[in-house]
Amino acid sequence: IKIPPLPEQRAIAHILGTLDDKIELNRRMNETLEAMARAIFNDWFVTFGPTRAKMEGRPPYLPPEIWNLFPDKLVDSDIGEIPRGYSSSLAGNLFECWDKKRVPLSGNDRAKRQGPFPYYGATGIVDYVNDFIFDGTYLLIGEDGSVEKDDGTAFSQYVSGKIWVNNHAHVLTGKNRVSTEFLFLAFQHIKISPYVTGAVQLKISQKNLRKIPVVSPPRPITNAFQKLVGPVFQRRLQIERSNKELSELRDILLPKLISGEIRTSDAEKPLEEAGI
Repeated sequence: IKIPPLPEQRAIAHILGTLDDKIELNRRMNETLEAMARAIFNDWFVTFGPTRAKMEGRPPYLPPEIWNLFPDKLVDSDIGEIPRGYSSSLAGNLFECWDKKRVPLSGNDRAKRQGPFPYYGATGIVDYVNDFIFDGTYLLIGEDGSVEKDDGTAFSQYVSGKIWVNNHAHVLTGKNRVSTEFLFLAFQHIKISPYVTGAVQLKISQKNLRKIPVVSPPRPITNAFQKLVGPVFQRRLQIERSNKELSELRDILLPKLISGEIRTSDAEKPLEEAGI
């Protein structure tokens, strides 16, 4: 193999390390963005922070136009105490299911159809193929095999763009005044163990998924929530696209730098164009 001189090796390592650092920084930023959205969801729709604060006479901690939307009383329901004006519902009333559009591909099929579009399974991207069957923003919930995480919640993925999904993940979008983002965050809190079947091969069927009880807030509150978290998720998607581009740039530069096809000085320009 061709080994560049030590100074050139160090220069190559610096360039690739810079790309890796930027990718890692973006990854941590996305974790922070999701944590922010999850904290808001937990406060508004799980612990009912604004309503409890009003009941206890604590000062507002949200802008007045949002604060005034929340009731000042909790009432009994079949899923426990919830704010007045909220209701209990079944998850199936809050999502559209697109499972009928799914098409599984065998490993041999995928090998023959390599391309740029992500091929998703129950917990993540399995492969990349040359076509897509979904185009938009979706929530994927693991259907069988990998179904339940250690904390008792479902394996869930917030995905966007042109994608292919196999038959190991339910494909959902929000409806009836809730967004797909709301749905994604809701499944971060729902314990699905009572709805999982199968002793050897765990499974959560579409039927069981639909009958999970959930809190259904009034439309003004879900609208306000979406105005807050919508831009957060858009930023998250932008960062994911940026990381994909940075990873592709790193993979293109590595062999060319090692082989000497391009010099380290020439590699600085792509980094500048990528904003690094």
